[in-house]
Formats: sequence, structure tokens, C-alpha cells
Amino acid sequence: MKKDGGWQKLKGEITDEIYKFTWKDVLITLGILLTATIVALVYYRISASNINVIMFYTLALLFISRLTSGYLPGIAAAMISVVCVNFLFTYPYGQINFILEGYPVTFICMLVVSVLTSASASHMKRQSRILADREKKLAEAEKEKMRANLLRAVSHDLRTPLTGIIGASSSYLENEARLNTDEKRTMVRHIREDANWLLNMVENLLTVTRIRDDSASVNKSLEPVEEVMAEAVYRLKKRIPDAQIKVLLPEEFVMIPMDATLIEQVLINLMENAIFHAGSTEPVECRAEIGRDEVTFLVTDQGVGIPEEKLATIFDGTGQT
Repeated sequence: MKKDGGWQKLKGEITDEIYKFTWKDVLITLGILLTATIVALVYYRISASNINVIMFYTLALLFISRLTSGYLPGIAAAMISVVCVNFLFTYPYGQINFILEGYPVTFICMLVVSVLTSASASHMKRQSRILADREKKLAEAEKEKMRANLLRAVSHDLRTPLTGIIGASSSYLENEARLNTDEKRTMVRHIREDANWLLNMVENLLTVTRIRDDSASVNKSLEPVEEVMAEAVYRLKKRIPDAQIKVLLPEEFVMIPMDATLIEQVLINLMENAIFHAGSTEPVECRAEIGRDEVTFLVTDQGVGIPEEKLATIFDGTGQT
């Protein structure tokens, strides 16, 4: 059954290729044949020899087969070419004589050239369409993967401010009667800070999405390194109060161009991963190394490390550690 189905499919494709042509193909065929005839006539008038005339039409067949769809334009061009050679360049001139010596051989050869060239061109076009479809599917799959990664990033990155907002609001509602004015204002201020952080994170996540589509760039501004590190640790401890973090600040005051919110979130994610997955009771170390033209942020733990098989895909957004 599969073989019969495959044969029927192949037969249908061949039939489609034979009869597939458009008016554009007709115009291309006639234009190339007319050009070949004019060039052949000029050559014949100059050389007074018809030995190489057939080559002009053979070249025309190659162009027609390459530039048109299906087999029919090439086959029709082969027939017309043989007739033109017989009528214009073979004695008696201006007459069609199908019984000339060698005429059937010329016709068959040109027909074979046309069919083979058309078949090769059709195969190349079909392969090009398959490759184009495959690339389109891969691009769509990449977009879907990016959406999935974005959703995973949203659920991970936004958890910290959401947890702070929920915790502060719950404490406020449960202890409202026992809280004084200053304590209430402090809680409301923390909620506002986390809400602003949440808003900035959403905007930055959208920015990252546009960057992956090459339609935007990170908005950098001069930010002090120690403040960025301190803010990251502060926000992490709001989510994980018992987190043991050892911060090593640079001795000198350094300001570098960066998107502070994005860098803070990167540091938070790295420290959070180290706390939950390192399998160590030692403090997580967060430090900055000042180079000549750059600053490197480092988060170090004393845990089990990252499995070797995950190192190749750790930064491509497709895996988890």
C-alpha cells in the first residue's frame, strides 16, 4: 500500500511538473527563442555557415528550462527550435523538410537536452522550496522557543518582587491594628518599591525580546557598581531572609554604563540558583573585579557545580541548571 501510494504521489508530481506553466513562462519562452533566432541570423549572415546555429538554440533551451516552471515550456521550445533551424537555416531555405538527413537525430537530441535540463531545474527549484519551508519552520520553532524561554524568565525573574508585594500586603492586613503610622508607611513604601521594580522588569523583559529580534538595544546609563550589588543583595534577602551572602565590594568607587535593573536581576538569579542548587552550607560570594576597560561581576558558591553535560547549553536559554 505504501509503495502504491508513493508511486501515485510521484506520478502526480511528474504530471504537475509537465503541465505546470503560466503566461509568464510563455512570454519568457518566446522572448528567449526570438533572441536566439535573431542572434543566429546575424551569425549566419556574417559567417555564411549554419554549423554552429544549433548551439544558439541549445543555449536558449538551457535558459528556458532554468527560468520557467515545469517541463512543457522546454519541450515546446525544443520543437520550435528544430522547426526554426529547418525553416531558416537549412536548404531549401524558407521551407520545412522533415525528411532531411539527420533531422530526427537533431530533434531527439534537442528534446532530450530540454527534458533533462527542465528536470534538473525543476528538481533544484523543488529542493529550494523544501529548504525555504524548512528554514521557515525552523524560524517559527525558534520563535516558539523564545516565547517559552520568555515565559520561564517571567516566572523566575518576577517572583522576587511579587513575593515582596504579597508578603508586605499580607503583613499589613493581618497586623493593621497593631502597626503604628511609621510602620505602615514603611510597608507601603516597600510595596511601592517592589511594584516599581516589577514594572521595570516587565519593560526590560520586553526589551530583551526586541533585542533578540534585532529591533532594540539596551538603554545604558552610568551606575555605581557597589549600589547595583547592594540592591541585588537587598532584594534577594527580601525573598530569602536567611540567605548567606558574602559581598566583596571594590575598594574604589566605580561607575560604569549598564542597565542597572537587568544586571541586578542577573545577580539575583545567579545567587538564588546558588542558594537552592549548590548543595552547600557555605555563604555565596558576590564580588566585582575591576579591569582596565570593563567590570566583571562574579557569583561563586562552594557547591557541587554544574553538570558537565549542561555546560554547552547553559546560556542558550533551552536548559535549566
